[in-house]
Amino acid sequence: MKFKHLLISATVAATVGAAAPSFADAGKVVAIRAGRLVDVVAGTVLKDQTIVITGERITSVGPSASAKVPAGAQLIDLSSQTVLPGLIDMHTHLTGDPYLGGYNALGVSDTRAALYGVRAARKTLEAGFTTVRNVGASGFGDVALRDAINDGDFIGPRMRTAGYAIGIQGGHCDENLLPPDMKFTSRGVADGPWEARAKVREMAKYGADVIKICASGGVLSKGDEPGAQQYTLEEMQAIVGEAHKLGRKVAAHAHGASSIRDAILAGVDSIEHASLIDDEGIKLAREKGTYLVMDIYNDDFILQEGEKAGMLPESIAKEKVVGQIQRDNFRKALNGGAKMAFGTDSGVYPHGDNARQFAYMIKYGMTSMQAIQAATINAADLLGWKDRVGSLTAGKFADIIAVKGDPAENATELTKVTFVMKGGEVIRK
Repeated sequence: MKFKHLLISATVAATVGAAAPSFADAGKVVAIRAGRLVDVVAGTVLKDQTIVITGERITSVGPSASAKVPAGAQLIDLSSQTVLPGLIDMHTHLTGDPYLGGYNALGVSDTRAALYGVRAARKTLEAGFTTVRNVGASGFGDVALRDAINDGDFIGPRMRTAGYAIGIQGGHCDENLLPPDMKFTSRGVADGPWEARAKVREMAKYGADVIKICASGGVLSKGDEPGAQQYTLEEMQAIVGEAHKLGRKVAAHAHGASSIRDAILAGVDSIEHASLIDDEGIKLAREKGTYLVMDIYNDDFILQEGEKAGMLPESIAKEKVVGQIQRDNFRKALNGGAKMAFGTDSGVYPHGDNARQFAYMIKYGMTSMQAIQAATINAADLLGWKDRVGSLTAGKFADIIAVKGDPAENATELTKVTFVMKGGEVIRK
């Protein structure tokens, strides 16, 4: 019991002294006056709108002139700002610290990583990201963080979690930094179709909402190549079949063209990174409706800060090869009609900087509205939560942000969020 109290005290300290959040009163009514409101479904900006919220849900959205605001409602005046649905990042690692790369990470316990997650969750939410999909954490730290946020112990975004990422022995999802006499294998390792099925069941047993697999090698792992396929088509088919049977979607880390092709053919729901995607992969993604989640911002951090953060020289060298190709392929995939959702790989770069990716999405072909939609309605669809989040619509959670400028004209305005509400509770004002 004493240890439990000490752990709670340490975790509270990690929130920088912030008080634990309270859940929205089910009967509380709030009315937000929005000078401009981004309708992400229609792809338009509406002027002078009022959002009425009861408890944690939106009850109505419409012109302020005809809005019926109940007597006694709390009024929030954002008439000089632009209001949007809370943003969604589909590729995060909240329990990761970007300045503990390579061998530096070996000294971090699973418990300590989970405590990093408390701080990261708050920064992410305050930056306007009210929902995230966390695609890999050791010790099921992301599951614990999700549950603590849901219970109101700490402030953070809504989370869908993966637990351990699943991969082959010696692959991107294994731990390859330790010498052979340590005989260490990551808990996410599974070789062969039936081992892989069993690993999906284990992740689901211990609280994973989504299954993350490593179909190819990676940039920040030792001894493998991003373009090299790791899981076979047969293994991925087994994983996807088991996950979908258990009601879980599958996100596949895949850089190389062959791994992307086989992952799509296996039925995964999203391809993460997709750096070396070719024309066949783009065509398959479009035909199968597979989302691409391409993290085209973090190349800057890896190349500028990677050595200082302890990243391996081989990882920085791999990024120098892959980074620009990924950005160019982002444009090709967009022009090829593939569905795209916003995901940044936060934890590779500092948490809270998620919105910096918008500038790159625009630079490589998206309009500002398309970039916003990738981080709202598209992400909500991939998440399986389009009935809960992703737009300012009656019945959905009152996850709302605001900025002073017009992000529909310039989505980089989203790096300057001034107001954040999650589930009817004001987080930042």
